[in-house]
Amino acid sequence: MLKNVAAVVLDGVNPFELAVVCEVFGTDRSDDGLPVYDFAVASAEGPVLSTRAGFSMQVEHGLERLEEADLIAVPAGACFESRTFPPELLESLRRAVDRGARVLSVCSGVFVLAAAGLLDGRRCAVHWHHADELARAYPGLTVEPDVLYVDEEPVITSAGTAAGIDACLHIVRKEQGPEVANKIARRMVVPPHRDGGQAQYIERPLPKNSYDTVGEVLVWMDRHLDEDVTVEQLAERAHMSPRTFARRFQQETGTTPYRWILRQRVLQAQRLLEATDETVDSIAGRTGFGNAAALRHQFVQAIGTTPHAYRRTFRGPEEAA
Repeated sequence: MLKNVAAVVLDGVNPFELAVVCEVFGTDRSDDGLPVYDFAVASAEGPVLSTRAGFSMQVEHGLERLEEADLIAVPAGACFESRTFPPELLESLRRAVDRGARVLSVCSGVFVLAAAGLLDGRRCAVHWHHADELARAYPGLTVEPDVLYVDEEPVITSAGTAAGIDACLHIVRKEQGPEVANKIARRMVVPPHRDGGQAQYIERPLPKNSYDTVGEVLVWMDRHLDEDVTVEQLAERAHMSPRTFARRFQQETGTTPYRWILRQRVLQAQRLLEATDETVDSIAGRTGFGNAAALRHQFVQAIGTTPHAYRRTFRGPEEAA
């Protein structure tokens, strides 16, 4: 039973991500008949910490508070993707999992869990902006770059900002049932349930120049999304054999050429749905899907919603009509 919850913070903590955990687990809603959690914030780096928003906070508890928690949440913080973490914090998290506690990360807090070795062999979520960095830094885990959260008991990881609310409510739903989770969501004025597999709203990233051998091919692929290409044609452009090209591509991008170009086509379709009045048929042609049915199928597979519903989300029902 979930009763005792702690949020552990480091210098440079993101106030919003910390507040998400505080709001779900640290607010007394007993007047609505909802459970009250024994909640506390614990510091891993002394009693006074700075926040990423420019103000300081004083924290009453240290790492000893984690020893009794059923759930330990790790909110995001500044430069988590490149900094080192206190060894005693990482050991506390490992000890917590060993004794049966859950751990939860919000956004870049996932780097703390990865550094503790708690994600080895597991799938995890992170804000799309950090997905490539996380995968490169910790090859033993599997990054799900476009979902809201991933539950790999006893480790739950969530993407950026509001996705942390979804992950917290997911935990409440598992432990106390949908009625409790829905009531908390109603008090917070947020959707009561967004499935973890729902896609993040991702900016369309351009190929980076840091790839050793396939960078130029990626740029070409990105500029020719409407064309049908084969691995053999791409390999010839890269002056490699198809087998070598496929291996290098996987090593440098973490995926296959087919999956890479499919994802870029979906991302381009997202941009066009958000920013233009083009028909779905026209967008399907421009993004290499050929027809609206094929685009719709791949869009639903990748994003979890239809192109028309996606356009309404960003442009409103009148503009999307």
